Amino acid sequence: MPYSRWISRSSLLIAGVFAAAALTACGTGSSPAPTGTSTSTSTSASTSATASATPGATAGRTTPPAAPEISAAAATRLCDMIRPELSNWRVQGPTLGKIGLNALVHEWALRNGGINAAVLADKPIIDRTTIKSCPDVHQQAVEALEIPDLASGLAF
Repeated sequence: MPYSRWISRSSLLIAGVFAAAALTACGTGSSPAPTGTSTSTSTSASTSATASATPGATAGRTTPPAAPEISAAAATRLCDMIRPELSNWRVQGPTLGKIGLNALVHEWALRNGGINAAVLADKPIIDRTTIKSCPDVHQQAVEALEIPDLASGLAF
């Protein structure tokens, strides 16, 4: 009965994604990002008002924090986590593969303390890290998931 085994694996994968999302929602104990800098849920009128008000309001502060340095060891761990999943993603297809990518990236980010917030704020950091550390794994993952880059496969 390979079908029932497939269902249990899918259920575990989905449960893992939800668990990672719940852990992410709880936060890491660091202070949240400053308010007033995000305009993702604003209307276009309030976006332009916020954008025009932001330069004066942030004159005393530095620019938004730069992407944190991801150590070579952390980048290697990410590559080592993606590499064995490539064949699974090819077999499962892009839809389930993207769920697996999300779970994997959340797990990696949580294990490497402090990176989780950076990934949430800057999804392309995953592409930059994998292209630098393991371009072959990056390319194979993009092809297996049928996406232009790994950032577009992240749903968080």
